[in-house]
Amino acid sequence: MSRCNILSWCLMALCAVVFFTYSGEKKRSAGQLQQDIAGQIIRFHVRANSDTDEDQQLKLLVKEELVTYIGDILKDAKSRDDAEKILSDNIENIENIAKGVIKDNKKEYNVKAYFEDSYFPVKVYGDMTFPQGIYEAFRVDIGAADGKNWWCVLYPSLCFADITHGTVGEEAKKDLEAVLDEDELELLYENQNGTKREYIYEFKIFTFLNKIFITKYKLK
Repeated sequence: MSRCNILSWCLMALCAVVFFTYSGEKKRSAGQLQQDIAGQIIRFHVRANSDTDEDQQLKLLVKEELVTYIGDILKDAKSRDDAEKILSDNIENIENIAKGVIKDNKKEYNVKAYFEDSYFPVKVYGDMTFPQGIYEAFRVDIGAADGKNWWCVLYPSLCFADITHGTVGEEAKKDLEAVLDEDELELLYENQNGTKREYIYEFKIFTFLNKIFITKYKLK
């Protein structure tokens, strides 16, 4: 190997060391990832009037009707902003559908549908675990809303996924992959088995310099 080639390899190694020391790119922390995930999704919460068996069952009946209706009106939503606008434009319809179910079940509870930003604890959905933090939610409160709530991810459309066997279906995962990046998706699955994210470094400079020197000096 010629002196020029040796010098080139030494320079490449030196640049890599400098890059690692000063330019290593940290991946986002779990807290940062949670905020980024929250910025891409809308949660859906239906809160029962109370925790009596009757009110909890009514909550599920309301949920079934709303999930069907909302699934239809959101089918063409291309972004979270689209979903927010569609839901906002249909709040009255959503409330009326819920009231209809309640009336059919011989109750006279009021219904209120609205958006809110709230803190939510860790929540497991199928084989995904959504980290604790602040999320935007579309809420439907039945009556006094003092009972346990039913929840799902409304956008993208995980509410319409079959999680009977504890996993989110492939089609629903594709919808999620369309709005979340690799690191955000990784966090959802890592939380399921309790592993923690650590920082890693990218060494794109290796590929870049190696390509230059191999091309210029025909190194083998």
